[in-house]
Amino acid sequence: MTPEEVFLKLVHGVADRDFAVLPELYAEQTDVRHPMNPYGDHPLLSRDALREHFGGVGPRVTEVVRFQPDNLRVHQTADPEVIVAEFEYAGTIVATGEPFRVPAIFVLRVRDGLIVESRDYIDHLSMIRARGQVDELVAHLKEPAGAPAAS
Repeated sequence: MTPEEVFLKLVHGVADRDFAVLPELYAEQTDVRHPMNPYGDHPLLSRDALREHFGGVGPRVTEVVRFQPDNLRVHQTADPEVIVAEFEYAGTIVATGEPFRVPAIFVLRVRDGLIVESRDYIDHLSMIRARGQVDELVAHLKEPAGAPAAS
């Protein structure tokens, strides 16, 4: 698969809640980071770590919101392994039907059809708001630095 095809499988797989298949898009040893995560950037460095991530975080997100990728724009770079993808998750809050949008930019390195590196710049605050978790975030931000973080 090309880097663009892998990206499309990833964002549609997240939206379709296909959490068992998503880790298979990544190399055994990978480097996935969420630099803008207000809970801290906790690198995911293996397929097993991603399996745990998707299996834990994914269902908690999709219980309260439904979304699909929208406004997808994929930019090729001088390096054929690397793409920059701009998109939004557009969805609704399950309990209220209220719409929301979460802008994102992913920078992916795909080698032999597998993601070996990814920087996922997501508007986490919009997703936290949509999930009704603002109070949880505020409580976390009030904790002393170095306290264990939720994800």
